[in-house]
Amino acid sequence: MKATYSKHILQFKRPSGTSRGVMTEKETWLLKIEENDKIGIGECGILRSLSFDDRPDYEAKLQWVVEHIHLGKEALWEVLRDWPSIQFGVEQAFLSLASADPFILFPSAFVEGHQAIPINGLIWMGEETFMKEQIDEKLAQGFTCVKLKIGAIDFDAEINLLHYIRQHYSVDQIELRVDANGGFSVADAPAKLKQLAQLHIHSIEQPIKQHQIQEMATLCQTTALPIALDEELIGVTAYVDKVALLTAIRPQYIILKPSLVGGFKGSQEWIEIAEQLQIQWWITSALESNIGLNAIAQWTFTLNNPMLQGLGTGALYTNNFDSPLEVKNGQLWYNGDGEWVVS
Repeated sequence: MKATYSKHILQFKRPSGTSRGVMTEKETWLLKIEENDKIGIGECGILRSLSFDDRPDYEAKLQWVVEHIHLGKEALWEVLRDWPSIQFGVEQAFLSLASADPFILFPSAFVEGHQAIPINGLIWMGEETFMKEQIDEKLAQGFTCVKLKIGAIDFDAEINLLHYIRQHYSVDQIELRVDANGGFSVADAPAKLKQLAQLHIHSIEQPIKQHQIQEMATLCQTTALPIALDEELIGVTAYVDKVALLTAIRPQYIILKPSLVGGFKGSQEWIEIAEQLQIQWWITSALESNIGLNAIAQWTFTLNNPMLQGLGTGALYTNNFDSPLEVKNGQLWYNGDGEWVVS
């Protein structure tokens, strides 16, 4: 068995804004394993300034992994607890290697093209006219749920955008989710959540910055709007610490990005704890290429979670890998007639 890795820079079709800044490209790494004339492939997707493993020695750790690939998936996962995106890439690569088709990690009705995964449409931050264009486009494409990134432009303008949607689409027609990426201050958050709740918003992701556990717990106890933890989960790697965090904060939802929380196994730990505490959850991609998105989507389908998932990011890039993944009528499909092209 031998392994290699390579770097791939994904180029956004247009600059994409969040409360942490505007992105024009995203760095990702492909991990390949070869054994007995078979190849397994996985993606180690890193988000600079957000990923727990955004470190100067990231490539050195990838080199260490390829030199120790003989240790196997389970042993490597344990050793890599401080490297969640590499944990995820390792999981994918070994599942891919073991499969008859390197791109079918979890056989199901989804990869057979019989069933789809309902997803939300993602609206990026920007000028008001640009955000309106995105909203109209997503609704025209058949989405019944849209998620808006908020917290970077003027809050009143963001409220007006949400009013704009509600003027045209009732709560029965369109589910609205918002993601603040920690953009609200502790002092301002309660009033802003109250304003948002009046617009019948489904939930808000990470209203205040992470690591303010008592403040977040108070918000979750008193909020008029359901709160979903996102960034708060990043860097919490030990099972006991996961239990402690969710027990302390008691959010209404958690959102799991496998690249950021330790892949499938790390996500399963969060799901197990959340369900014990009666906290709901859904899965979201973290701007991976179609390779990582494919793995997340196939796994997500097997979980039978009825909520809308956040898996509609495959069309963001000019140089993504060709794949059978397609978004149609607000759902993610695996088109059996499509082909993978990974150079």
